[in-house]
Amino acid sequence: MSTLKDKVAIVTGASKGIGAAIAVHLAAAGAAVIVNYASSKEGADRVVAEIRRQGGKALAVQANVAKQADVERLFSETKKAFGRLDIVVNNAGIGAAGTVEDNDDAEWHRVLDVNVLGIVRTTRAALPLLRQAARERGQAAIVNTCSIAATAGLPQRALYSATKGAVYSLTLAMAADHVAEGIRVNCVTPGTADTPWVSRLLDAAPDPVAERAALDARQPIGRLVSAGEVAAAIAYLASPLASATTGMALAVDGGMEGLRLRPRPAQP
Repeated sequence: MSTLKDKVAIVTGASKGIGAAIAVHLAAAGAAVIVNYASSKEGADRVVAEIRRQGGKALAVQANVAKQADVERLFSETKKAFGRLDIVVNNAGIGAAGTVEDNDDAEWHRVLDVNVLGIVRTTRAALPLLRQAARERGQAAIVNTCSIAATAGLPQRALYSATKGAVYSLTLAMAADHVAEGIRVNCVTPGTADTPWVSRLLDAAPDPVAERAALDARQPIGRLVSAGEVAAAIAYLASPLASATTGMALAVDGGMEGLRLRPRPAQP
């Protein structure tokens, strides 16, 4: 179903994992997609090639959301290529492991600069085009990639959780600020997803198989969330199907946040 026909979308951090899945999903729904990447040109080119193979429109643009000049160029190239913008998916982010003792100030600044200020820079640059979209086509949408870590205490994730908690609150504040302009702002809060970052964490574990089993069991559905499942939720929030939805966090976490199940009986 072409719910995003004639829409133009930017997806930051779209060269792999959840970002790549989002870009492909939005294109499949009819949007022209700017596939943003910070360093992995090869990955971004693969995403663009897949979108074009399926008959969609896509353009790869390099920009590090931690750099103001890069962000300004991203939107300049978007306007040059498509002349307008309807959707921004703030997906770019980096992971961090450890307690508050394990990361120094420099690491805190580095992760906050991407995960939180990256959204600020990108949204600030996008607002003129999004306001134009709302005036001319009825509405515009921003979707932020948050995390279950924003609302649930997870071990060894102090820095990462702090950034995602900020994303959650920022989403609500942005929604309040721009609702009267016809710009909807929402976020998704994925559980542990099957992404390259999680794969690297598993590879570094003393027993990767046992660690994978523990992560699977932590989510009531009994498995990791897929990148495609997160992408589908974001595509919904970005589409006119969610035209009355703003200031919301859509959980895609296999029931992790809301369900409290009894332990499953051991199999004979």
